[in-house]
Amino acid sequence: MAVPKRKHSNSRTGKRRAHDAKPIRQFSYCPTCSQSVLPHAVCENCGSYQGRANVLSAKQES
Repeated sequence: MAVPKRKHSNSRTGKRRAHDAKPIRQFSYCPTCSQSVLPHAVCENCGSYQGRANVLSAKQES
């Protein structure tokens, strides 16, 4: 069975793991109320989605 002859340095390990961090979440802004909102999500402040007003209130009535 293959076994490493020497320990990898912390620098070498860090270089390998440099791209493993979670990406920063991207936010967009609601065109109606200018609140920051996740992309492809209904605005929790005003309930609009992609220019349609009050998507949340229409869903709750049904």
